[in-house]
Amino acid sequence: MKIKNILVSQNAPEDIERSPYGDLKKKYSINIDFYKFFKINCTTAIDFRKTHINILDYESIVFSSTNTIDKFFELCKDMRLEMPESMKYFCATESIALYLQKYVPYRKRRVFSAKDAQVSSFYDLLIKNKAISMLIPCSQDGISPQMVSVLEENEIKYAQAVVFKIAYADLVHDVDIDKYDMIVLFSPNGVKSLQANYPDFQQGEKVFAALGTSAQQALAEAGWTAHVTAPTKEYPSLTEALDAFLKEYANRRR
Repeated sequence: MKIKNILVSQNAPEDIERSPYGDLKKKYSINIDFYKFFKINCTTAIDFRKTHINILDYESIVFSSTNTIDKFFELCKDMRLEMPESMKYFCATESIALYLQKYVPYRKRRVFSAKDAQVSSFYDLLIKNKAISMLIPCSQDGISPQMVSVLEENEIKYAQAVVFKIAYADLVHDVDIDKYDMIVLFSPNGVKSLQANYPDFQQGEKVFAALGTSAQQALAEAGWTAHVTAPTKEYPSLTEALDAFLKEYANRRR
């Protein structure tokens, strides 16, 4: 196995050479390409009203990604809806909770996050607050079956609110997937796009890197292995985890 070409499944930074990816390129003499695996289209106020879901009927909002936060508040703006001071927010990770400050002033007893990046900790947080009704913004694919089971087994009042729709990129015609030794993924939608484009895809010696527990879980459900993961206590960012992996790989080849 050799790591010479890496595909990052998101848009390129404005200045790649000055980004952490630029540092990796120079340090390890590798090629890094960027290509967004999917496009996110926000649900319009007109379409959302057809679902007959009243956001303010719920005592809390549950967020599992920063994308979902952006699209939820974009929808609220389109609907001219303001969140009341009493609304609570449950976030899958601390980083998501911190990102929420872009829209909501951070206050104790209002914004809550899982103790660590493990999905089980997120579910424990929801179960601990089972008496509170929950609205879960999501894509047209809905939340995971595992999460549905947790919510229903613990008799939590909840509803799924489709705040955005995913359109998968045409990877087959736009990307030479066989060229890459490593693919970097950031969400379950990136994994699903890969599956949709290549139904018979076999991982073989290809290396996967994944940011966040949801992306890692999606890879596992697809039958693929994530060799590089973040965030962890040792590597808070994915580029730090990539640096450590590439360094270890380079030392092994000597």
